Amino acid sequence: MDLFSEKTILTVSRLTALLRGVLEENFEQVWVEGEVSNLSFPASGHVYFSLKDGGAQLRCVMFKNAARNLKFRLQDGMGLIVRGRISVYDQRGEYQLICEYMEPAGVGALQMAFVQLKERLAREGLFNEARKRPLPDFPKRVGVVTSSTGAAIHDIINVLRRRFASIEVLLYPVRVQGEGAGLEIARAVDDMNRLGLADVLIVGRGGGSLEDLWAFNEEVVARAVHRSRIPVISAVGHETDWTICDFVADLRAPTPSAAAELVVASSNELRSRVDGCSRRLQLAMENRIGGLQLKVDSLRRRIHDPSTMLGHMSQRVDDLSVRLDNALRNGVARRRDQFEKQQAELLYHSPLRGMETLRQQVAMLATDAERSLQHRLDELRQRFVENAARLDVLSPLGTLSRGYALAMKMPGNRLVRESGELASGDRVRVRLHRGELQCIVEEAL
Repeated sequence: MDLFSEKTILTVSRLTALLRGVLEENFEQVWVEGEVSNLSFPASGHVYFSLKDGGAQLRCVMFKNAARNLKFRLQDGMGLIVRGRISVYDQRGEYQLICEYMEPAGVGALQMAFVQLKERLAREGLFNEARKRPLPDFPKRVGVVTSSTGAAIHDIINVLRRRFASIEVLLYPVRVQGEGAGLEIARAVDDMNRLGLADVLIVGRGGGSLEDLWAFNEEVVARAVHRSRIPVISAVGHETDWTICDFVADLRAPTPSAAAELVVASSNELRSRVDGCSRRLQLAMENRIGGLQLKVDSLRRRIHDPSTMLGHMSQRVDDLSVRLDNALRNGVARRRDQFEKQQAELLYHSPLRGMETLRQQVAMLATDAERSLQHRLDELRQRFVENAARLDVLSPLGTLSRGYALAMKMPGNRLVRESGELASGDRVRVRLHRGELQCIVEEAL
């Protein structure tokens, strides 16, 4: 089909698919350098960003499987060299670079990852000197986390056997490079702590390139060493090699052999130290005994005849007895005078003197209250009788007793005041002084 024919009409999807095919076929493997912008890390695990320079920008995506292998963390403004393939994202009609590998421009990816992780862990305090613990002076068992086939374990064992033949060495074999090696090392450190079989740990391997030593730069290893309750010596590579593990460990040894020398002193060194301590102890004891002997001699010269000392003490007791008797007599006399004085004051201020007067006042007040209450009751009784008489005069029952009657229309018992309120045939209830009548109206006048 001739795509450029006048009658050929393409859908948007078809045209986009054709363009994607052209781009993917001709730009299957490209290297691009630029500055990162619009960086995004969605929950899917993919990474989206743009690469830009002074004249243009290119949308990029790195899918989850490739992003998982990144050794460093992307940041806006970072210069990158990216390898990937050009494709088209159909939904937006945009071409984009699908990234398969990237590294920081001007510095290797591993070196950038090393610097980033070191700065982050330093901010968290994993390198603080205050948390680093001293090594035990006389460890009974040394745990070693390294490869069982490498030269490091043989160097460590040779040095330990030469310096202190009776020390035990417990090897936890792990891979020290390659994918998954860091996880094995971290698990070994955790297991050593969980089992509690070692007094000190040596974690390390022989020298190599940055890639070979990378397992000891992984965060999982750093955190395992940081949470270890057993002191850890990091012995990775040669003297010039530094790893994240070295910064976190309680002590860094330049080589595995040096780590073994730091763990325990040689038997000859210990024997010399013991001899020196023995000589210092003997000299200290001699000086101490000599000083005590001089003190005993001085005390012996100061001791007097016991009979004389007892006589002086007896005389002292007599003096104190006389002083005590005098003090007791004087004290008793002084207290007696105070008691008699206070007793006289209490009698003068006794409440009994005023109680009779108060009793008489209470009796008078009671008589006055009784008289006043009786008078008030008489007044109220007289007022009650008068009010009852007035009420009797005003009572409607009194009016009925004089021959009057009350007429109430039935039903409802509504009081009738005028004849016009009734009609012929109405039933009327009449209330007399004694009794009632029920009547029927024949005529209302």
